Amino acid sequence: MVGSETSEARELSLVGKVEMKIAMCSNDSKLESVLDTYLPPLLLKLASDFLSVRNKVINVCQHVNTRIKPPSIKLPVVALLKQCKENQNSLVRHFDLLYIQQGIDRLPLSARLDLLPNIINGLDENYRESTANAATLFNVFLRLLHSMTFPPRGDRDDLALRDKLGLVERPADASFVATWLGKLMLFAVVEPNGTRCPGLSKAEYNFLKLYGRKETWMPNAAGGLNLAETKVLASKFLASGAFVDSERFLPALFASADANSRISEVGDDILKRAFSAVSFEDPGLIKQLYEIYLGNRGPEGSLPARVPLRNKILSILCRSKLACSFVPQSTQIIQEALAPLGNATQDQETSTAKQGLETTKLRGQVFAFTNWLARMSSPAEISVFAPTLVGELRGYIENQGWPHMNTDTLVPIGGELLSRAYGYESIGLLAAACPKHLLHDPDLDLLRWMFTSLNEDFSGKEIPASIEQAFSSVLGAMNRNLDGELQMSLTSLLSHYMNGSNGNSDAPAAKRTRYLVVRFANRCLPFSNTAARWINVCALQGDADDRSAVREEGRKGLDPYWFQLLNPIKEDPGGEEGRFDKMKYKFPAFAALVDRFFGPSSIWNVSSSVHTTNKKAYIAALRFCRCVLFHQALEAVARLPVIDADWERNIDALIENDEEARAKLRGYFRSLSSTSDEALTNPRVFNLYLKAAFHGLFFEDGDNANVAGGYLSEVASLSSSNMYAELSHSVSSLMTPIFSMNHALRDKSSRIFGIVSSLEECSQDTIQKMLRTFEEKLSTWRQAVGSEVLQVHGAILALSSFISRSWLRNTRLPDFEKLRPLLITYNYDILSDSRDKILVDAVLLSISESALYGVLTPDTVPESYDLSGLVQKMAQKATEGNERAIAALGNLGLQANEDGTESAILSNIVERLYELHTIRRPETHFAVGTALSCVAIGWHSKALIAALDVECSTPLSPRRQIIPSMILNHVLSDCKSTKPALRQASVIWLLSLVQYCGHHHDIKDRLRDCQVAFKGYLADRDSLNQETASRGLTLIYEKGSRALKDELIRDLVGSFTDTKAHLSGTVSEDTELFEPGALPTGDGSITTYKDIMSLASEIGDSSLVYKFMSLASNNAIWSSRAAFGRFGLSNVLNDASTEGYLAQNPKLYPALFRYRFDPNTNVRNAMNEIWSALVKEPTKTVDDNFDTIVKDLLKNILGKEWRTRQASCAAIADLVQGRRLEKYESFLTEIWEVTFKVCDDIKESVRTAAMALARVLTGILTRGLESGESSAQSSEKMLKHVLPFLLSPAGLESGAPDVQEFARKTLLDIIKSSHGRILRPFVPNLIGRLLALLSSIEPEMINYLHLNADKYGLSAQELDDARLKHIRGSTMLEAIERCLDFLDESSMPELQQKLEEAIKTVVGLPSKVGCSRVLVSLSTRQNFIFKPYANHFLPLARKQVFDRNDTISSSYAAACGYLTRLTTDEVLLQLVKSCQKFYFDSDDERRRVIAGDILHAVSKHATDRFKSFSSDLLPFVFVAKHDTYDRARTFFEDTWNDNVAGTRTVLLYVKEIIELASQHLDSAQWPIKHTSAFAIADVVRSCGSNISDTNAKLIWPALNTALAGKTWDGKEKVLKALIQYAKNSTYWSTESSIAEQVEKIVLREAKRNNVVFRQYALESLADFVELRKDVDMYPQTNAAVIPIIEEALESSEDMDVDSKSGGPSSKSITESTLANAATALVKSINPSSTSSEDLNSQMKHTFEISNRIMTENRSRKTIETIYDAEKHLFDNLSKANQSALSSPLEDVLIEYTKQIFSAVDQVEMTRIKAAEAAVAMAPLVRRGERIQAVFVQGLAAAKDAERSPSVRQILDRAGKLVEG
Repeated sequence: MVGSETSEARELSLVGKVEMKIAMCSNDSKLESVLDTYLPPLLLKLASDFLSVRNKVINVCQHVNTRIKPPSIKLPVVALLKQCKENQNSLVRHFDLLYIQQGIDRLPLSARLDLLPNIINGLDENYRESTANAATLFNVFLRLLHSMTFPPRGDRDDLALRDKLGLVERPADASFVATWLGKLMLFAVVEPNGTRCPGLSKAEYNFLKLYGRKETWMPNAAGGLNLAETKVLASKFLASGAFVDSERFLPALFASADANSRISEVGDDILKRAFSAVSFEDPGLIKQLYEIYLGNRGPEGSLPARVPLRNKILSILCRSKLACSFVPQSTQIIQEALAPLGNATQDQETSTAKQGLETTKLRGQVFAFTNWLARMSSPAEISVFAPTLVGELRGYIENQGWPHMNTDTLVPIGGELLSRAYGYESIGLLAAACPKHLLHDPDLDLLRWMFTSLNEDFSGKEIPASIEQAFSSVLGAMNRNLDGELQMSLTSLLSHYMNGSNGNSDAPAAKRTRYLVVRFANRCLPFSNTAARWINVCALQGDADDRSAVREEGRKGLDPYWFQLLNPIKEDPGGEEGRFDKMKYKFPAFAALVDRFFGPSSIWNVSSSVHTTNKKAYIAALRFCRCVLFHQALEAVARLPVIDADWERNIDALIENDEEARAKLRGYFRSLSSTSDEALTNPRVFNLYLKAAFHGLFFEDGDNANVAGGYLSEVASLSSSNMYAELSHSVSSLMTPIFSMNHALRDKSSRIFGIVSSLEECSQDTIQKMLRTFEEKLSTWRQAVGSEVLQVHGAILALSSFISRSWLRNTRLPDFEKLRPLLITYNYDILSDSRDKILVDAVLLSISESALYGVLTPDTVPESYDLSGLVQKMAQKATEGNERAIAALGNLGLQANEDGTESAILSNIVERLYELHTIRRPETHFAVGTALSCVAIGWHSKALIAALDVECSTPLSPRRQIIPSMILNHVLSDCKSTKPALRQASVIWLLSLVQYCGHHHDIKDRLRDCQVAFKGYLADRDSLNQETASRGLTLIYEKGSRALKDELIRDLVGSFTDTKAHLSGTVSEDTELFEPGALPTGDGSITTYKDIMSLASEIGDSSLVYKFMSLASNNAIWSSRAAFGRFGLSNVLNDASTEGYLAQNPKLYPALFRYRFDPNTNVRNAMNEIWSALVKEPTKTVDDNFDTIVKDLLKNILGKEWRTRQASCAAIADLVQGRRLEKYESFLTEIWEVTFKVCDDIKESVRTAAMALARVLTGILTRGLESGESSAQSSEKMLKHVLPFLLSPAGLESGAPDVQEFARKTLLDIIKSSHGRILRPFVPNLIGRLLALLSSIEPEMINYLHLNADKYGLSAQELDDARLKHIRGSTMLEAIERCLDFLDESSMPELQQKLEEAIKTVVGLPSKVGCSRVLVSLSTRQNFIFKPYANHFLPLARKQVFDRNDTISSSYAAACGYLTRLTTDEVLLQLVKSCQKFYFDSDDERRRVIAGDILHAVSKHATDRFKSFSSDLLPFVFVAKHDTYDRARTFFEDTWNDNVAGTRTVLLYVKEIIELASQHLDSAQWPIKHTSAFAIADVVRSCGSNISDTNAKLIWPALNTALAGKTWDGKEKVLKALIQYAKNSTYWSTESSIAEQVEKIVLREAKRNNVVFRQYALESLADFVELRKDVDMYPQTNAAVIPIIEEALESSEDMDVDSKSGGPSSKSITESTLANAATALVKSINPSSTSSEDLNSQMKHTFEISNRIMTENRSRKTIETIYDAEKHLFDNLSKANQSALSSPLEDVLIEYTKQIFSAVDQVEMTRIKAAEAAVAMAPLVRRGERIQAVFVQGLAAAKDAERSPSVRQILDRAGKLVEG
């Protein structure tokens, strides 16, 4: 116990001693010394165990507090801070912090900054120990930030800052500081009693507010901070090197969303650099972002962030896939954004985002986030939130009004409409991402809702597009394995909307949905769904208002090929999804399809008598049914057609040309009558289809009726008669189409009539009746006209069709034998006598059918008719190109025997067919060839495969033994002819014989001869001949033996590899060697061999024959190669026997590879086909032969043939794409060289191909550059090859403009795509060259315009401004600036050399301006590495400022301004001195402009540097801003105004300004001299109303000098300044010499002879004499002004003359001179300094002069000015003398009174002035009786005569003053 008391006493004693020492301090310095030693240990005693000790210390501290109030007393802050950090006692820390806070601001700046590391050290640990203490330390830290100067970013000091602050070893402290600086960015003071703010919890808010200390953020309070400025400093500190990017990411994010642009700009800059350092898949970061966005609920939690920050956070969350896993948070974000503002689920303190731009932006960002969630979330996550969010989105839209937006309560502004549109799109994305829960609903609720929206939501133009976008998203999800119930629901929904709302298919709302309905039908329902196919048909029946896309989509749905393209197999074909996708391709059942389209439930119920009016859709439906029928039938007989883009044509080809397929189909269809398989068809459905086709015959549209009739006859020809026997009941209805106005319809319906009427089931009575009608019509053929002719035409065709089919069926009527000769008779008569083409065509068709089916034979022709004559008639028609006549001849020849009497007929027919070779229409010769094949082998010709259209056996035809060989020999012989027409006809005939008769032994045995004949056509000039020969060789290869095939291969490959070509056949005079017009001669063209011979003979040069023949031979080479692949060579080369041959000829590969790119389309297609067949492994083959191929291409790309050059370009482009650089690196330079050479080729197509190759090479390079490090090595290698070449004479310096342009574009692409490390070695050289290029790429027209600008109403400056604007936006300059971004320290020395060279050598405005822009960019964007070079470039730029072009000069001036940011002080001062030198020392006004431009640029672009040298710059700027030249003055005025706060700033630099101006007052250059004088005058004005003696003493010598000498324009301003000097200064009046000099100057200037200047000098004289209260200046003034007045009065009568310079006229000058002279004289009367006698004399004299002036010069201005001066005089008289007037003075005033009231004839304003003078005179009038009487009398008279109330009012006032 005793020990304890001893310890307490000891401690109390120690504290007492310290207290005594403090109390004994007699002054502040001693107190400071004691506190420095004892304050920390004293506070340490607060940790004592004894209460008395602690209380004692507190008492001492209270005493200390009263003693340290003076701010001069410094506290031991360093020791206190160290003690605070090391001591754990809370009381000690509390007092330490109190004194630290109090003493921190008393420390010098360096000491404060030294505290920063100590404060930051352990701050994180301090926070964990005590948040209150940490808050105080953090506040101290923020206060110290205001003392910091942050080094430039990237500077060495900046990089060392982290280590200097000790944050390298303590990253936890760095993270803590960065975190709380970020929270500071969120902090906002909430008044009056707020406890938290958006983004911060209550605890965080209290931390930053020092737990309730209101003065914390009050700038005016002691220790208070300015929040905005603190945030700015904090953002700059965050941007410094004290933090790494990962630490400052979130604080930068918060700063970037601040409303203060000074903060947000810094935050954005940090954010850009910090993005790469942060992983957006970091769970902690994402969680933190969600918490900041949403806040923590509850009274202690944080509030949600403000709207701008929410936008920023959402943009980051949209980059994070991990963000999608935070389902509750993401759902809450969307729900809150969609909730109505009044229902937002936030705390009451949370302010809901205001309506407006920010809210709209936030909602847009929320929808973007929703889209991100839909795309990136996993299926499990989506299934959780998607249904909820879709419900929220639907609710949001419906709350706005749905389906129509409620405009009564909500104005559909742009933001709301945009949100509505986003809502629809988001619904689509979410539904597509979660189809199982949202789309695969049996009721399809969401899909119906969307269709209703599309149908009825007309809120805005963008809404339908957004709904369609939503549908596009949903469509992909609905294209899945839909079960039967879903398919039924979807079918019902689509059918409803396809037919239109409420059954109105024409409603606009329904039309908007049709396209989507058809798309859904095609994508979501299987091909077998008949309802979907019905929707496709409905799409085709849309009216003209429907979009073409609807009809196109409908067509795709009816085409299995397009259906498969729309619904590709996505999954494994063997998997479940793959099997489902394949099931979708299954064809619809024909029976179901026909029932749906044409059954009882269809609108096209063909069982009834109602016919549809929608022909287009009806025929489309019929066509689809027909294709499905034949597809399934061919599938049943194992001849399935290929499903490709030509699916329907493939079916047609099998039906019409494939004999085997046709036979199987016939058997299949005829078996249908005994089956009832509903999956395919049955008799009922088949009949329904036939009825539908039959109904189509009755369309008025002949084309559609023709199609329907074709389908009917097509099926009838393949099926049994009983399948369509039911149509016999409707045969009589065919009378209408048979007699219709449409030609095609009559043809088709007549054929149908023949097919149906020849059935046994037909009523003979009906047939007889119809036949009689036909006979009646026929009998009138001679008299028929107009429509009657058409009826005769139909009657002929119908009768012929009936007779021929009845003959075939052997179902002949009783009078059949009468009908046949009757028909033949009519045919013969009409053919002989009729001139009507329609009837002749009908007869020819009738004869053709009759002969073909055996009704008409040589022995059945009546004896009265000559068969030869009939043949002759038909031959005549055939020579006209009538194919029906040709077919009739062939069919008639088919029935003639080759022996006996009919042989002559047969020979005649064949000869007539031969003679048709003169016809120049190829299609006619195909008809002739068909006819010859029929004549040759009769019904065995394959041309007659589809000729029979009824159920019967094949008719017999006469035997043939001689005719086939005879015809073949003749054709082969004609193939050797040189006549073009005969050659063409012969090859077509030969093709027909091989195609239709190739199976016949006579033809088959001669295939080798046919091959030779066809081969001779491969080099033919005519492409049709080539095509025909190619097709013929294909047929021969298919029909020939193995030996024949091998020989064909050898011949063809040999002709391909041979470089020599021979003209096929024998050349005669008529042989055509060139196209007509290909070689014009002026009066014709060279075409045949005869023309060549004639030209050679005419010129006398026989070598022309060989030259032209060589040209023709070369043409033959390419022609044969074009034909080479046309006959399906792939089939030949696929043969195994070719492998050995091709393997032994590897040289084929380079040539073949090149020919694949031949400009001739035929050659190209042929060679591609050969390549595909020949090369089984293309990649391996090309790799194995790569060098050989490249060398061949490089050789041929410069060859003689343009085709070869063009093909080589395309081949190289294809060859290098996709291959590694190593493969062709050795050839790369050569490739570029030859490419650019060919870019200047003489032929345009070759140039185009070369440019394409160049683009490919560029693309390879740029893609490699864009890929970054992955291909950096190869890209760098390519650049080493390419860049030197592009910069060489072959590239940018090429003489070809196209080459130059492409080289330039290539360079730009390279620069744009390159990464810095790759391009950096080339950057200096690139910048130099690109700068030089800027001028070369400018159009030459600009130079012309520049020289002739005046002609086009332009100024050179306007043109330069436009050029400058173009340069600043040019891609070239953009590329240069990108190059600058790649620079580093190592590349700067070379850049210095190149840039300096460019600055000195480039020519042209664009290049020079570009150089200046480079200097600007280096100074701003690369200031760290460019700073050491700035001193070097500033003098260079300064020299360029003197360029003759003002635009260039101004650009370099701006560059100088930017450069001064980085230069040293010495160089900047040199620039200033240079500007002063060429301003003051040059007599060229342009140099003064340049000086102003430079200094203005420095002020604008280097403001800090300018202000630091303001004492050197501003005096010069002030002087120069008074320049007499407008352009120069403007620059200096702008500079001055930008850097001073007001006119009083001049007082800071009076001495410097006066010294500088005084130096140049004696300059030999008048502009400089005047400028200096004006500057001095402005100094006087700027000094205000009280000029100090010091300044006055400085100003006077300069002002005196400025006024010396003769007059000059503007000198009056300086003189006026002298008056201001005298008025506002007392210094001059105390110095008699100065006063005398001032008086002397004023009087001297008033006497000047310059009349313009003199008027102003007299005004100054008047002002000056008014100032001189102490002296009488009347004598001097009178002496000065009287001569002037006299002179002016003498000249007042002179004629008024305008000034030549635009100044005042002579009259105006005279008036001003008189007015100012009189004013000066009046004001010089000084009553207080003049004796009564002198005063009387002066006034009398003055009034006389004034009266004289007003009398002789009745100028209003002069008179009013004199009255004003006299008013001033009377005021002075009244003040100076209060006694009665003396008699002499009274006499003077009486005279004046008479004059003053005589102004009644003046204008009102003059009378007012006179009245006011009378008012001023009134006090004097009261002092004399005589004058008073005169005054009253005159006043009364004036009032009586006055008519103006205003004047009368003034006169009344004068009267009252007189009356007293």
